[in-house]
Amino acid sequence: MSLEDRPVVDRFSSGVISAWLERHALLLAALVTAGVLAVMLYLPIGVVFLEAVLDDGAPTLGHFADVLTDPFYFGALADVFAEPLAIGTHLGSLAGWLAAVSISLTLEYPIPGVDLPVPWIDLETPGVRKGLFGFTAYQAGLSTIASVALGLPAAYVLANYEFYGRRTLRSLTILPFVMPGIMVAVGFYAMFGRSGTLNSVLGVVGFGPFAFIETSPLAIVILAHAFYNAPLVARLTVAAWESVDERTVETARSLGANKRRAFRDVVAPQLTPAVLTGALLTFIFTFMTFPIVLALGGLQLATVEVWIYDRIQRLDYAEAATLAVLETMLSLGLTYAYLRYESAQAGFSQASSSPSTEALFPDLRTALSPRRLAILGYGLVALILFVGPLASLVVGGFTDGSGLTLGNYAFLLERQLEGASFQTLPLPAIRNSLLFGGATLLIAVPMGVVISVLTVRAGRSGAIVDTLAMVPLAVSGVVFGIGLLQGLVFGLSLPGGWRLRVTGAVAIVVAHAVAAYPFVTRNVSPLLANLDSAMVESARALGASRVRALLDVELPLVANGIVAGAAFAFAISIGEFSSTVILASGSESYTMPVAVERYLGRRSGPAIAMGTVLLLVTAASFVVIDRVGGRYEL
Repeated sequence: MSLEDRPVVDRFSSGVISAWLERHALLLAALVTAGVLAVMLYLPIGVVFLEAVLDDGAPTLGHFADVLTDPFYFGALADVFAEPLAIGTHLGSLAGWLAAVSISLTLEYPIPGVDLPVPWIDLETPGVRKGLFGFTAYQAGLSTIASVALGLPAAYVLANYEFYGRRTLRSLTILPFVMPGIMVAVGFYAMFGRSGTLNSVLGVVGFGPFAFIETSPLAIVILAHAFYNAPLVARLTVAAWESVDERTVETARSLGANKRRAFRDVVAPQLTPAVLTGALLTFIFTFMTFPIVLALGGLQLATVEVWIYDRIQRLDYAEAATLAVLETMLSLGLTYAYLRYESAQAGFSQASSSPSTEALFPDLRTALSPRRLAILGYGLVALILFVGPLASLVVGGFTDGSGLTLGNYAFLLERQLEGASFQTLPLPAIRNSLLFGGATLLIAVPMGVVISVLTVRAGRSGAIVDTLAMVPLAVSGVVFGIGLLQGLVFGLSLPGGWRLRVTGAVAIVVAHAVAAYPFVTRNVSPLLANLDSAMVESARALGASRVRALLDVELPLVANGIVAGAAFAFAISIGEFSSTVILASGSESYTMPVAVERYLGRRSGPAIAMGTVLLLVTAASFVVIDRVGGRYEL
């Protein structure tokens, strides 16, 4: 029976229900999103954090007092926390520590045929005790400096020069950021290890081999962090550079400013917000670093995150939870600062006249100019740091120490053909990664869009909603995975004898979606905030409801941001390791990163081969989504 043939009362009821749903669609979506976050995000985090404030079931702050006053964790600040009122004593100690700081030269790698070894500048602070938190912030600061220093030249080249493959290279700039940390560590071992690619190249000219990783693990960790985050800094800065109105630069030049002065007074101030945003995000990410430090530095370079993992492995949940609470408070404060800063920068219109680009190497004479030579020098550094680990990873899959071979891939094929249920098979790992990535998109994209709409429309109170929604950026995957395992996977008792459990593939997809949706929000919110409200008002004046105006006017105009967020979400799901390795305990729900870790514990060759497959799948998916998103660019 068609709608016209139904009784008038039924048609009226259907119309009323449809109208009510349309009026309250956003509210219902917000309630569903809040419910998902409450159960799948805040509840698991709360399960872990309860360990920090309970002692045999009784509330206590003793765990915090023990950690805050322990010099191992807070170094010199432990005395301040132990005796906060002894201000004079602390100031005297600070003066002594500052007097003890000195810059010295430490001797590192000897060069064959040269009497003196190569000096490395080091900052000695013999009177200062950093503690675990201090060292974590120290390495995060160094990593941030390295990431910005390496990311800005890349942004300059991508924003100002045209060359073959520029768009594909720009699409791939985010690939290192979404790679699993375990793969970055394997790639750096393949590049900088004693038998790695760099030592092989240096051996051809009579140098080495050098023990880069063994003798300078902190430097390698910092470079690995720069590998991760410099492309993120570059991507943010390129977007800001392309939004600079070329007419303002031309106006400055017409008033007598040279190129350097015009850049300093016109372009640089507009790039500063993007650079600071990238630096702040880099500091947050490297402060919570886990797999890279664990693989390349071990406990001797342990960060807070690595130590939390070690405490959990030793079943010391109270201490691990206390450290997790303190780490989350610090990172959440930094995340809030980032959100406030981003909000302060919102509302600036996009340029109507973007900067023009020029050919990178139009002729030989131009190629020999100082600027082009500097770009070539940077290209060599980028080749070693960014392409080297990835290329070494790919080459490592086809070698076994004695030459080229297909044995590593043959091992994966044999493992798949054997098909034993207890084994980690390559095809199920690839299938699961793709399925989980697709399912993550179905959850993370709607959640991210709903949160974006709420934060943009909420005005000043939107900052609070945004901060609460961005908690996944401030909570580590290790803490979140443990919370899911102890809470929802093991099951929580509910009133009335009910028991809530989320297990298997569902738990993994939820973990991936929770980790990914903030990136959708971060891509969509600025675009929504910059839309002309007159277009929405025109649609409303023509009879469109608020939801219809959102679906028909606003979302199509920010489709490029939605697609970019989807690319992030899919790639993050493909590469997620920290929570997945905890949740994929069975033989059916493992993913490619988990397969790499399991193979790595037995044979490095198949692990590298599996990692190469993961790299190719991630790169291909990200480029495809990014290219599709280009069709929607405004």
